[in-house]
Amino acid sequence: MERESMEFDVVIVGAGPAGLATACRLMQISQDADKEMTVCVVEKGSEVGAHILSGAVFEPKVLDELFTDWRESDIPLNTKVTHDEIYLLSSESNSKLMSNSLVPKTMHNEGNYIISVGNLTRWLAEKAEGLGVEIFPGFAASEVLFNQDNSVKGILIGDMGVGANGEEKDSYMPGMELHAKYTVFSEGCRGHLGKELIAKYHLDNGKTPQHYGLGFKEIWKIPAEQHQEGKVVHTGGWPLNQGTSGGGFLYHMEDNQVAVGLIIDLNYKNPHVSPFDEFQRYKQHPVISQTLTGGERLTYGARAIAKGGLNSLPKMSFPGGLLIGCDAGTLNFAKIKGTHTAMKSGIVAAETLGEALMAGVEAGKDLDCFQTRIEQSWLHEELFQSRNFGPALHKFGTYLGGAFNFIDQNWFGGKFPITLRDETPDHAEMGLAKDFTPIKYPKPDGKLSFDKLSSVYLSNTYHEEDQKCHLQLKDASIPIAVNLIKYNEPAQRYCPAGVYEVVAEGPENKFVINAQNCIHCKTCDIKDPSQNITWVTPEGGGGPNYPNM
Repeated sequence: MERESMEFDVVIVGAGPAGLATACRLMQISQDADKEMTVCVVEKGSEVGAHILSGAVFEPKVLDELFTDWRESDIPLNTKVTHDEIYLLSSESNSKLMSNSLVPKTMHNEGNYIISVGNLTRWLAEKAEGLGVEIFPGFAASEVLFNQDNSVKGILIGDMGVGANGEEKDSYMPGMELHAKYTVFSEGCRGHLGKELIAKYHLDNGKTPQHYGLGFKEIWKIPAEQHQEGKVVHTGGWPLNQGTSGGGFLYHMEDNQVAVGLIIDLNYKNPHVSPFDEFQRYKQHPVISQTLTGGERLTYGARAIAKGGLNSLPKMSFPGGLLIGCDAGTLNFAKIKGTHTAMKSGIVAAETLGEALMAGVEAGKDLDCFQTRIEQSWLHEELFQSRNFGPALHKFGTYLGGAFNFIDQNWFGGKFPITLRDETPDHAEMGLAKDFTPIKYPKPDGKLSFDKLSSVYLSNTYHEEDQKCHLQLKDASIPIAVNLIKYNEPAQRYCPAGVYEVVAEGPENKFVINAQNCIHCKTCDIKDPSQNITWVTPEGGGGPNYPNM
């Protein structure tokens, strides 16, 4: 099919912090050089920020490089961190407050802000548009386009109005090709085009497999007497045990609101684990419940995070494009922060692209100098210093791993003369159902704990139901013939939105995909033990619509 096309100097896929930082810095370079540059940002969410979910405590030093006057602007950084508390939860009712002197220094948050990253991206989008960037929300990049020499040519915007049967509906609108001298991929964690590019160009050769966590988040409005604006709480331990690791958080924002969440590492072994139900249990612990009790749950969401760090960071350039932010895996897991590092990768990308475009470098080249620039930046230094943090917790557990990380970070400044590696992909850690005891989770009480469907409702998720399923099975028989027999089909439990079900039809079982529930967390693409599920973009504008996550 011959399609309409548009030409740009740079096309950026994803209007998150990394992509928008790239766009803003590119236009600043263009204006400083008084040379016109065309930059386009494509965003699959219905609006900028609709698909953004993060904790989040934000380290603002990157803003000094992008907008030196940000402190005098209307940027939505309203809550400065006042103090940190870290608890080790030993059981469903017991806890111990750790002395600050025993906490890895990466977990201290002096000078940082509790923010909504969704609102930050909305602010960045306004800045980008003011600089002349074109932003197209509601349009999903469905395919990478290639030139004959195998370099990236641009992207294809997915068709709209195609029914589940593959036939065009009355609302059909063919997708458009966006061509660029260079294309930047900033889709966030486990971006489906980034995943394709890493495989095509072998960008992860010599690296340990990327590792992931599944992060849950809710925003609550709580009684004023239980609110301490600026307080940051992190926890380790319960309810995660017996091979399941991660940690929780409680951030006191403005307007008597708190963000509560739990991150569960996706290397867990027990196929009976339900991360969603672990999060519901977590809120019952007194350290958390004393803040939430009497409050109202306002929003819910979940998203995978890339936590492999430097050991898993792929080569970030290839012919005709760059891979940045969480699409590459730039999150600093030792700090549980990825926004500032994603934005830094975008700034470095923009300066690399700006130099190439100004010098008239031929389109489609591999700007491998980008890798050198990354390695010379504070981003690389941060990731190097935190390279052992995740592997230590995986190898040694919460307590011994925590002790190792305290020594590494506080005594050696992250330069301990050993590099730990975790060579097993998360999906390969899944054990057989027969080797583990099923977990009986308590029923939700409707006050602190809730069911999946009422939670998904709060995410404002919507998909046009009559469209091709964006959760594709390589082999439709595997869920029942393999996963159900070996693992009790864990998709029923690891999905935080109730997308996957096994239902009985007479004597047979059937695997059901409720794709309209999908909140785009990407967990299924990561954790399926048979690697049989591939997440691709649905029609543009579909998915969650987070107001301020």
